[in-house]
Amino acid sequence: MKYVVVGGVAGGASTAARLRRLDEQAEIIMFEKGPHVSFSNCCLPYRLSEQVNANDKLVLMSPEQFACQYNIEARVSNEVLSIDRAGKKVRVKNLADGKEYEESYDKLILAPGANAIIPNVKGIESANIFVVKNVVDIAKLYSFLKEKDVKKVSVVGGGFIGVEVAENLTDAGYKVSLVEAMPQILRTYDYDMVQILHKEMMDKGIDLFLGDKAVEFRGSDLALESGKVVEGEAVVMAVGVTPDSRLAKDAGLELNSRGAIKVDPNYRTSDPDIYAVGDAIEVFNALTHKPTMLPLAGPAQKEARAAADHIYGRPVRNTGFIGSSCIKVFDYNAASTGLTAAQCEDEGISYDIAYVIPQDRVGLMPGSCPLHYKLIYEVPTGRVLGAQAISKGDAAKRIDIVATLIKFGGTVDDLRDLELCYAPPFSTAKDAGNHAGLVACNLLQGVFRQVRVDQVRDLVEAGAYIIDVREENEYAQGHITTAVNVPLSQIRQRMDEIPKDRPVYLHCRSSQRSYNALLALQGHGFDNIYNISGSFLGLCFYEYFNDVKQDRKPVVTAYNFN
Repeated sequence: MKYVVVGGVAGGASTAARLRRLDEQAEIIMFEKGPHVSFSNCCLPYRLSEQVNANDKLVLMSPEQFACQYNIEARVSNEVLSIDRAGKKVRVKNLADGKEYEESYDKLILAPGANAIIPNVKGIESANIFVVKNVVDIAKLYSFLKEKDVKKVSVVGGGFIGVEVAENLTDAGYKVSLVEAMPQILRTYDYDMVQILHKEMMDKGIDLFLGDKAVEFRGSDLALESGKVVEGEAVVMAVGVTPDSRLAKDAGLELNSRGAIKVDPNYRTSDPDIYAVGDAIEVFNALTHKPTMLPLAGPAQKEARAAADHIYGRPVRNTGFIGSSCIKVFDYNAASTGLTAAQCEDEGISYDIAYVIPQDRVGLMPGSCPLHYKLIYEVPTGRVLGAQAISKGDAAKRIDIVATLIKFGGTVDDLRDLELCYAPPFSTAKDAGNHAGLVACNLLQGVFRQVRVDQVRDLVEAGAYIIDVREENEYAQGHITTAVNVPLSQIRQRMDEIPKDRPVYLHCRSSQRSYNALLALQGHGFDNIYNISGSFLGLCFYEYFNDVKQDRKPVVTAYNFN
């Protein structure tokens, strides 16, 4: 058998390697139009901060290594121009000498990846524009910044690449501005959670322009829709990617409305002799039961193995994808899996959330810090739909647990009951997931009612009755402007001060003491009590960024972020 693979990065290289493991006799040729195969595209931004201190370290394998270790012929700087499906051959151009030739195949695997989107903005041709897609791109950007002694860089786009580029440029000493047309960065997080990362980027010196977009380039300065002008000497475009599906389209293969290649559960295209994997294809979302696009390295490698296995009669049941990811944003680690609350609303899924802020390890241990953890689950089934965690500690581990649970159809009861590793330097005896599972079970059972931190400003402005159950010294250090202080330690002696004829909202630092106060009050006949999910710590993070950027009046007398 002869296999031709188009694309030599995550999806293509993984497919080629798996084919070789399954068949030592097969002829395998892998085409890559760039000069490198099997490079670490996820590590590209870290070249800017010198965490990766040389361009060639980004390249994981050379064509010579592919030949020696796998007996795979990797032809770099060779671009596949077209597919002759009837003749089962591809037309290729050698970019080094310009010569064109044909190569036959028995099976063809497409892994062309995605192209960076360059928006059509007035004056863009006069700007110093860069993208970050491959080693050549990052080398070009790195050299320009150094050779031109650049001081100010603008990043357009607040997705993974945009945020990582902004962070690494800041670490390298550049003055960075980030422009994002949506009201937030990183759409894999809900708006309430991502405020933690907005604050962190602002605190580290990045000027964030959110809910605003570039309408004109003036040299490398950006004129925004709001009228603001962002000064810069270089601009990194990171507004997103689009599937590189030109070959498939020209060959008459079936695409979706967004240009992604349609594949069956075994990653075959509409031509049974052509497979496709990676960023260019449409995949199945296991939670919404709808097709989606998921340009991530992990799914690409799983697709590659499944496609190669199917070719050799080893079909693997396609369980779909849920979209798990993580990112470091300066001192914070963030991770997410499954659906966000915003996606649930878009899909019409009945859901609720449990937002808890336990310590990431036992409080006595050095380095213990708050772990912001948001669990999204289906109502009334309790099926876990997604989770997000942000902390200066280990957030990714907690989300990996939920990702595993979701893949097995787990519920909040399962999360509550998971037996997880515990020792004081690593976690708490009741880990964050267990904690969130307990809260979610209580909410499903109607044990108590809650409101979220994104509702508190409206409650304050409406004159709602809010009780802060922290101790007096904590209250004195900063509190909600209209809150009355009735400490948990005094709640039973002061019940006559608490109204029964209107809703009463309780909070503490992280919702634990206020939950205890709520149960005490309910035990004495109060049926008008609500717990504020996230409490004072969550509220401070939620409000701070917009308070500063909009110069609005805070609803707290002082912020607390610890």
